[in-house]
Parts: sequence; C-alpha cells; structure tokens
Amino acid sequence: MLHIKDVTLENGSLLLSLDLPPLATGIYAMIGPSGGGKSTALAAIAGFQPLNMGKVLWQGRDISTAPPAMRPVAILFQDNNLFPHLSIERNVALALSHRKSLTQDEKTKVSVALAHVGLEAYGTKKPAELSGGEQSRAALARILLQDKPILLLDEPFSALGPALRHDMLDLVSEMASETKTTVIMVTHMVSDARRIAKETIFIDNGKAELPIRTRELLENPTPALKKYLGND
Repeated sequence: MLHIKDVTLENGSLLLSLDLPPLATGIYAMIGPSGGGKSTALAAIAGFQPLNMGKVLWQGRDISTAPPAMRPVAILFQDNNLFPHLSIERNVALALSHRKSLTQDEKTKVSVALAHVGLEAYGTKKPAELSGGEQSRAALARILLQDKPILLLDEPFSALGPALRHDMLDLVSEMASETKTTVIMVTHMVSDARRIAKETIFIDNGKAELPIRTRELLENPTPALKKYLGND
C-alpha cells in the first residue's frame, strides 16, 4: 500500500499538506482548483519534490528520500514525453533499455506491450505520424513495460476529445485491474473521476481532504467542492 503520512512541503508560495490513509490498489482521482497543489502532490510521491517533513511509504518501507528512478512509481504527463526522432518501438523500449539495439527478449516484450494498447502495427512509425490518442496509447505501453506498482497520471488525456479520452480512461482502468496497480489521477474533469475512480481526493489551497467514494463525494459535495464545481 502507498501511505502519504504527515507530509508538508513548499513549492514556491504554496505550502502543501498531505496526510492520507494507506491507499490500496485501484484508481484514485485528485481534483481541485488550479494551483491548489495537485501536481505538486504527484511530484512529491514521485520524488521530484523534496519534503519538509513527513514520509512517503510503500508497503511499509520509507521511500521519502529515494531518487525518482529508485521508487516504485511511473508517471505520465500531458505531453506523453515521446521522443520525436525515435520510432514508437524505440520510445516504448526506453522502459527497458537505452541501448540502440534490443535483445530478442526485449523486442518481444515491446511487441506485447504495443499489442496490449492496440498499436501492434505502429512500431516503426514516428510519433508525428500518430494521432493524439495513438500517442497516448504509446506512452501507456511504455508505462506498462516499466512494471511499477504505482502509476501517477498528471492530466495526460486532457487534450483529447471526449470519445478518445474515455477510451484512454477505460484502458487505464483495464490495465490497473490486470496489474493490481495503485493509480492516482489528477484531472479537472469530474466526469473522468466518475468514470473510473473508486475514490476521489479533493485538494485546494494546499490541503488534501481524505479520500471519499467518488459517487458519494459528488452527490454530497462539501462547500469547497461545491464552489469548485460551480454549485455554490
């Protein structure tokens, strides 16, 4: 389980407080106004943002000072981080190796990952030859190959239209269920949370509320959430 315990940190003028119960496998949405601390929270979990105090624990082990590469965490950003000069196959293979040539075993793993996201025929193409949805699928294939038990999503599908975004959310839900992953998804789309998140964390003004069942939270919003949703 992922446990964010008594964490405080500073990011510019933002003072962020995070104290969440242990999070089991499944999908958690994190919603709230821009500048409230959502992306900073993900950066702290991933190891890109140092803590002033508190701990980030995984399966009871303190990973608060571990470098990002040594944490059991994969993170997907809005721009997908695909290298334009590399083929989709090579972009996905970066999860396994930075060598120019792949072993046969690595090629097989890449092919399986691409097939899993429906891109088995796109390995030789460059990112610019793919649509936005296909690029998102390629980025997910690379995440799949990283085989990390924690996945952080920082609005990676916000630029997609509703139909494509729903497809990607459903794919994330399917992957999370298959691999028993703990997913934290930052989104401004309440519909995204309603679609795949079992619980939702509302974060505003540097304070994260406790996770609440998504349907319950949206049907009985707090005054702060009502204001965010425009229902005050």
